[in-house]
Amino acid sequence: MAKEGKAKVPRRPIWTGSITIGLVNVPVKLHTMISDKAISFHFLHKDDGQPLKYERVCTKDNKVVPWENVVKGYEVSKGRFVVFEKDELNAARPESNQTIRLQKFVDYLSIDPIYLDRAYVLTPDESEDAYSLLFATLKKTGKAGVGRITLREKEYPVLVHPYKNALVLTTMRYAHEIADPSELEELSSLKEPNEIEVSLAKKIVADLSGEFEATEYRDTYQEKLKALIEKKMKGETIVYEQPAKEEAKELMIALQETLKQLKKK
Repeated sequence: MAKEGKAKVPRRPIWTGSITIGLVNVPVKLHTMISDKAISFHFLHKDDGQPLKYERVCTKDNKVVPWENVVKGYEVSKGRFVVFEKDELNAARPESNQTIRLQKFVDYLSIDPIYLDRAYVLTPDESEDAYSLLFATLKKTGKAGVGRITLREKEYPVLVHPYKNALVLTTMRYAHEIADPSELEELSSLKEPNEIEVSLAKKIVADLSGEFEATEYRDTYQEKLKALIEKKMKGETIVYEQPAKEEAKELMIALQETLKQLKKK
């Protein structure tokens, strides 16, 4: 299999519109930035090895429905739907469908990462001067602009912030979409570790501390999948061996042995 290269920003934008700050208008284009490199498998018919296809089958008459006869519906009760035509749903589209209005600027590093969702690249749309000014201002102040954007029928809160030599838009999750883990009963009954355990754990963390380098991490699962595919293409038989379970050691012993191992490195 060919080795995959570094992800590239697609030239074709997925959204065009403007960033506005008061009366300042910055026309921009939005491009995908995150590339999912996961290997995808197809469902096949085991008897003949042919791909399976999925069709829009009506649950009432069991017939395939062509796209021109498909509409969207919201289920208000079991089996009862409110039906919408495409033009009717367009009536709900907010300003953020075409405009990212920045009404607040915050310290970028003050944002809890749990709220961050997906990053996109913003490029100027015949607005190079205004784009460069916004980029330079945010970079020098360490601020990020907060606004909203509508993508694929959902409105997101967003951060507009500098990254390398570009403005990046990061969509965020709403507060109500994030569960509070403290509500779990298992977490409410945790006991406090003793001072010796904490001291040993802190030494382990100190020994393993360093700077984060994203390039140090590879998707080893995908690499192993590629190796399996290569073997299957060569007609080799795949034999799976169940990995042996690691022995669960008493916490204090595990901490002490971990420190010993780190000192040997």
